[in-house]
Amino acid sequence: MKLKKLFILMTLIVLLLAACSNSGSSGDAAAEEDLDNLTDSGLPIVEESIDLNIFAGKAPATADDWNDVLIWNEYEEMSNINVEWDMVPHEGLSEKRNLALASGDLPDAFHSAVIPVPDIFKYGQQGTFIPLNDLIEEHAPNLKQILEEYPEVEKAITFPDGNIYSFPLIYDPEFSALRISEGPWFREDWLEELDMDVPETTDEFYEYLKAVKEGNPSGDESIEEIPFGGLSINGLLTYLKGSYGIGNKGKGHRFIDLDPDGETVRFYPTTDNYKEMLEFVHKLYDEGLIEENIFSISAEQFYANAGDGVYGSTYNHSPAELFPGEHRTDYTGGVALEGPYGDQEFAGIGFPSGTSGFVITSSNENPAATARWMDYFYSDEGAELFFMGIEGETFEKTEDGEYQYVEEIRDNPDGLTLDQAVAQYLTWPGGQYPGILMEDYFKGAEGAESSKGAAEKLEPDFIDEVWPSFTYTEEENNTMTSVGADIEKYVEEMTDQFISGQTSFTQWDDYVETLESMGLEQYMEIQQDAYERYLSN
Repeated sequence: MKLKKLFILMTLIVLLLAACSNSGSSGDAAAEEDLDNLTDSGLPIVEESIDLNIFAGKAPATADDWNDVLIWNEYEEMSNINVEWDMVPHEGLSEKRNLALASGDLPDAFHSAVIPVPDIFKYGQQGTFIPLNDLIEEHAPNLKQILEEYPEVEKAITFPDGNIYSFPLIYDPEFSALRISEGPWFREDWLEELDMDVPETTDEFYEYLKAVKEGNPSGDESIEEIPFGGLSINGLLTYLKGSYGIGNKGKGHRFIDLDPDGETVRFYPTTDNYKEMLEFVHKLYDEGLIEENIFSISAEQFYANAGDGVYGSTYNHSPAELFPGEHRTDYTGGVALEGPYGDQEFAGIGFPSGTSGFVITSSNENPAATARWMDYFYSDEGAELFFMGIEGETFEKTEDGEYQYVEEIRDNPDGLTLDQAVAQYLTWPGGQYPGILMEDYFKGAEGAESSKGAAEKLEPDFIDEVWPSFTYTEEENNTMTSVGADIEKYVEEMTDQFISGQTSFTQWDDYVETLESMGLEQYMEIQQDAYERYLSN
C-alpha cells in the first residue's frame, strides 16, 4: 500500500513538472515567434500580420468606437498590426478596468485607461503588467532616445523596484505654454481705462483689483465688475505661491517643496510664508475683490460670467480660446508677481511627463511588437499622425510651414467645435494618452498664439527645477492613501476657511498642531524617502 501511494505521488510530481516545462516552452516559443516576426526597423513592424486586443478609456470628446477611426485604420496598414479596441467610457472606466484586472481575463495592453500610479506598481510587482526596461532598450528606439536626452523623465517613470511599467505621456520640455496650461490674465482694455499697467507686484495686483471694483472700467453702470474670478481658488494660490517663496518645485506637488536648506523636503502649508499668502488672499476676499462663490462655482456659471464680460482678471486657459462672447480677446497675459520680501517666481509649471499611459500585460504573446507599435508615437512622424492625421485629408501646411487642420475641421459646415470635428478622425481630444506631445502638432488651447505669448511673459521667472510626482512603495502608498489623504484634505478645507474668514488666523497654531497629531511626521518621512529615491534613480 505504501509503495502504491509512493508511486502515485511520484507520478503526480512528474506530471506537474512536465506541465510546468510545457508551459515554459510554450511561453518561450511565443516569445521567439514574436521576435522572429519583427522587421529590422521602421514600418511595417511585423512581417506576418498579428492581432492585439487593447482596452482603451474613451474620453467624452473622442469617437465612440476606435475600431473605425482614420488614425487607427491608417496605422494598421502602416504597422501590419490589427488592433481590436475594447472601448470603455470614462464614467465606468475604473470599475471595468478593475474587473478586467481582477478576473485574469486580460487584454494585451491598456491604452489611455487612467490607471492610478499605485495600481501600476502593484500590478507590476504581481506580474500582471510586464517590466518595460529591456523592451525599451531593445525595441523602443524613439522613447529610448528621449529618455537619454531627458534623464529626469526616466527617473520620474521608474518605480521603487527599478522597473518601468508604463509608456508615459511626455510633453516637449520646451513647450512652455502646455507645461503651464493655465496662467494669469488681465482685461487689457480695463487696464487702459484705469490708466494702469499689468501688475508686477502683489501690491500692484491689489491696487488693480480695487480699481476694478471701484472704477467701473466697463463704462456700463448695469454691470457689476468682478475683479478676480476663477473656477476655484486654487488657480489664484498657484499664481501667488512663487511670490511668497513656496511651491518652488512646481504644481505637481501642492503640499511639499524643497526647504531653502537645499536638502530637505518641506511641508509648506504650515510655514509662515503660506500663512502670509493666505492672509493676503483673505484680504482680497474680505474686500470683495474675489468672486464671492469661487469656492463652489460651477464651470457653467463661470463661463457664463466670462461671456458677460464681468471678469477683470482670472487664472485659466487662454480666454481667447475658451471664453464665450465678444470680450474673450480683451485679455492679456500677466507676469510673475514680486512678493512682499522680493520673491518673484512662477511656480505653476508642471513636470514634462506623466507615469500613466500604456501598459503591456502578461497575457500578451507579442510584447516586442507591441512595444514597437507604441514607440512609433514617440517619433516626430508618430506625433504628426496622432495629433494632425494625414496630410491632405485632415491637415495641410501653410506657406510658412505651419501645420493647420483642413478647412472642414477648422470651420466645420455642421457647426461642430474644433474638438468635435477632429474627433471624427483622431482620438486625442479630451484624453490622457501615451506618446509625445510636440508644439508643432498640438492645436489645443495651449497651442494657440495667445497661450504661447502669455507663457513667454512668465518664462523669465519659471522656477529652476520641477519635480515629477513621486512613486511610493506599497507600504508607503497605504499610508499616503490613508493618513496622507486625510492630511491633504484637512489642509484644503482649512485653506478655504482661512481665506473665507470662517476660521480666524488666531487659530493657526491649532491648525498646525492638528496636522502634527494626524501623522504629519510620518507623512514627511515618506516624502523624504521618495525624494531621495527619485534623486538616486
